[in-house]
Amino acid sequence: MTIKSKISFYISIIFTLLFGLICAIIIFIFSDFRKQEFEERLNEKAINTIKLLIEVKEIDNDILRIIDKNSINQLYDEKTLIFDENFNLIYSSLDDTKIKWTKSDLLYLKTHKSFLEKDKDHEIYGFFYDTNKKDYYALISANDNYGKRNLYFLIYLLTGSYILFTVLTWFLTFYIIKKQLIPLGNFHKKISEINDLNLEVTLESKQNSKNEISLLSNEFNFMMNRISDAYQKQKEFTAQASHELRTPIARISAQLENQIQAVDEKNKVIFKSLFSDIEQLKELINSLLILSKVDSRNNEKIEKTRVDEALYNSFEKIKKLFPDFKINFSMTDDEQLFDKLEINGNSKLIEIAFTNLLKNAYLYTDEKWVNVTITIHNNQMVLSFTNSGKTLSDEEVKTLFQPFMRGSNAKNTNGLGLGLRIVNRILQVSDYTISYNKETNLNTFIILF
Repeated sequence: MTIKSKISFYISIIFTLLFGLICAIIIFIFSDFRKQEFEERLNEKAINTIKLLIEVKEIDNDILRIIDKNSINQLYDEKTLIFDENFNLIYSSLDDTKIKWTKSDLLYLKTHKSFLEKDKDHEIYGFFYDTNKKDYYALISANDNYGKRNLYFLIYLLTGSYILFTVLTWFLTFYIIKKQLIPLGNFHKKISEINDLNLEVTLESKQNSKNEISLLSNEFNFMMNRISDAYQKQKEFTAQASHELRTPIARISAQLENQIQAVDEKNKVIFKSLFSDIEQLKELINSLLILSKVDSRNNEKIEKTRVDEALYNSFEKIKKLFPDFKINFSMTDDEQLFDKLEINGNSKLIEIAFTNLLKNAYLYTDEKWVNVTITIHNNQMVLSFTNSGKTLSDEEVKTLFQPFMRGSNAKNTNGLGLGLRIVNRILQVSDYTISYNKETNLNTFIILF
């Protein structure tokens, strides 16, 4: 789960739980309020009934029942019982509602003065009325339909509000946080574009903003500028140093070549060995210059190159170096292929890449042959170089395109380990890819254009 999703999730959960807790507290408080209000109503009803019964002499039980029947109240299924001090029933209302009571209930009333208990849908209120002459006990059973109806309405209202609030909270939280963190997503996208061929990445930021993302973007841009400057200075030093070394190396090579002809056979072996080392050093300098040239062409105008023409030029160069090298070239007869033979890339660098692959095919095989094929696969042009020879291990394949990497099959072969690195860099500049596949005694390099 991303940080954006986590923040949205936790905030939504917190607000949902808080609002749910508030709704539960409101329902609890209102339920307790309804109960107290209902108890007060029943208490007032009990007192009024007892006073009418004992204080107004003109009122008998029948008249009291008529008054009780016609009294306006919000109570339903009401039943009123009045007892004297000897626990004798002296008054009972007209309705058929039954009240479950025992003598112990009346004794409890004498001690505690009142009680309220629940009996299914009804609530029973007991009240002890103490006069100077006699004591009276009242039991009233009623169903608070009015209060319960208000309570149920409040529960439905809060439940609906809770569901609506939860949906809106989750939606708005995810939407707002996603919108606010769009710069962070752009920040991640820009960072993912950074590689050794693309150090010119800059992020949009506001210089005077105190927003954390803007501050981070400013620091990132400052850091990338320093890295780019350091990397540029390194490339310039490599190019300049390599260029300056070429002249003295060329002089030493020419002088050694002249001395080989002049010395005797005994010293000729030594001079040939020195000449070989100088040539290898010259090749290393040329390779470093090529890598520097590749890096310096990142921002140049895009050029067009014909793959078949670059291949033919590479074939000619390799044949001059290795006349015994057999090159088998084939190309799929497909109309789509002819449209894709023209690619983006510098022709000289593309030729260097092809030449290095052909040279590798010659040096690391005993049979001195290579099959070069151009095909179409998934609407992409595929160029493959296949030769026989010892294949690389899985560990060697992982570092195949790293500088100065030499596999176990290169023990008896002179080389610098920069050829495939140069190939990979040249292809990377134009966003092409190269991969290595192996079969039994077959090595294949595949380029996807």
